[in-house]
Amino acid sequence: MIRGSCLCGTVRWSFDGAFDRMTHCHCRMCRKAHGAPFATYAIGSGARFRFDRGEEAITRYESSPGIVRAFCSRCGSVVPHSASEGEIDIPAGTLDDDPGLRVGGHIYVKWKAPWHSITDALPQYDALEGGGGPQVDRPDAPPSSDGVLRGSCLCGSTAYEVTGPIRRVHNCHCSRCRKARAAAHTTNGFTAVEDVSYTRGEDTLRTYRPPQARYFSQVFCPTCGSGMPRRDPERGIAVIPFGSLDDDPQRGADNHIFVASKAPWHEITGDLPRFDETPG
Repeated sequence: MIRGSCLCGTVRWSFDGAFDRMTHCHCRMCRKAHGAPFATYAIGSGARFRFDRGEEAITRYESSPGIVRAFCSRCGSVVPHSASEGEIDIPAGTLDDDPGLRVGGHIYVKWKAPWHSITDALPQYDALEGGGGPQVDRPDAPPSSDGVLRGSCLCGSTAYEVTGPIRRVHNCHCSRCRKARAAAHTTNGFTAVEDVSYTRGEDTLRTYRPPQARYFSQVFCPTCGSGMPRRDPERGIAVIPFGSLDDDPQRGADNHIFVASKAPWHEITGDLPRFDETPG
């Protein structure tokens, strides 16, 4: 039995048996929904899946015709949703158990984030594995020409601007980030708190902070679940989920942090520095 849950633990589920496959998806809609450089989904028969609790707390959003995404309305974590032909798509970042299976490839790489580099040797596909399936996506905005970075949620009801420099960028593998983004890791950019401002939708956003967290919190759109920037006046910083950016920041991550907590099914490749926790 493979189990999973959202960040706050309200929604829990079980999968009886083994998954058929796991893939990294780089489509813009997955990046927006997860607020991460890519989404990783474990896919298997819907007949083997069940919600154990909290299904009533799930909000669903149709991101494109026939594609309905789901997230916990309390904490914003993406949760499993039904796929075509009786399959279930389970965001691997929310798994509580090691599924045993490992990722077989990257899909929709033609829409990969320009700030993220694929450094492993897994197969890459422009559409679904093997080249089939629909190629449904939305184009990115053109590169910024005025020095301002813009971002938005998947449904477009919330948007923001970054007017100052991104000071540092981390690929974070901590368990909270994995649960919050329902992904292998998040990529967060840090800038001054006064350099991030919302242009619409700020008053609708929800925030969830785990009971024992001093600083960590998840800010998300209540309509589509997308992770949005959080501003921390106490520390004078703003934390930007890079998956929510519309413009190319023209820089990627500086390092990997909290790698001691990384998902067992994810392999870190490439030559970026790695830290078991945070840089000293």
